[in-house]
Amino acid sequence: MLLAAGCGGRPTTHHKPGTSHQEVTGGSGTLLAARDESGHRLREVPAEGAPAVRIASRPDTAGGWNIHLTVERFRFTPESVGGAAIPGRGYARVLVDGKEAGRAYGPWHHIPPGARAVTVRLHADDHTVWAVAGKPVEAALPLGSTHAPAPTPTTGRTVEITVTGTSVQPPPSRVELKKGEHLTLHVTVDRADTLHVHGYDRELPLAPGRPATLTLTVDRTGLFEVETHGSGLLLTQLVVR
Repeated sequence: MLLAAGCGGRPTTHHKPGTSHQEVTGGSGTLLAARDESGHRLREVPAEGAPAVRIASRPDTAGGWNIHLTVERFRFTPESVGGAAIPGRGYARVLVDGKEAGRAYGPWHHIPPGARAVTVRLHADDHTVWAVAGKPVEAALPLGSTHAPAPTPTTGRTVEITVTGTSVQPPPSRVELKKGEHLTLHVTVDRADTLHVHGYDRELPLAPGRPATLTLTVDRTGLFEVETHGSGLLLTQLVVR
């Protein structure tokens, strides 16, 4: 006697003849009548606990852009695409300038030269579109030199600083660095201000509650102060040897 697959509550992709994956997996959210522009039905899930995606891009030296997808409450499952819709699993569909350009089964994807914008949409394994409040779970990003972040240094130091009123955390101290080393400053403030790195003449606008990042290569030796212009607070000191 054959035992049915999926015992013990384990998800299964099997279904009865004459029924589709979409029909058999209706318990994984609510299958809507609405479809996206490519004809894929939307699968509604509650906002709390729903998957999410963000996009970052950087130019590719051979042309085009490499985009990086950061997902939350979701994982790529290329091994089960075409199976049942299981919450938090699936793949991403990539649209370039509004037209379908392929699928992403992991965090990295290449966009060819000439593209102006990219949209990434999360799909379940059964090809339905994960949706919240009737809208697809997706992210969009304009492409171009002004939107592509600088390459992340492979080595270096990162300093996290938070300013609340006149309080600086961690308390200002000295950061020891070697000449030529990369330094990344992550600064969060509770009021509008400007970050200034003395000696390097580097400045960065600071907006309340929005972490700001400044990256530089410390290519000169000495003692350099990092402060806020508006409030005049010392954030840290850089000692470059």
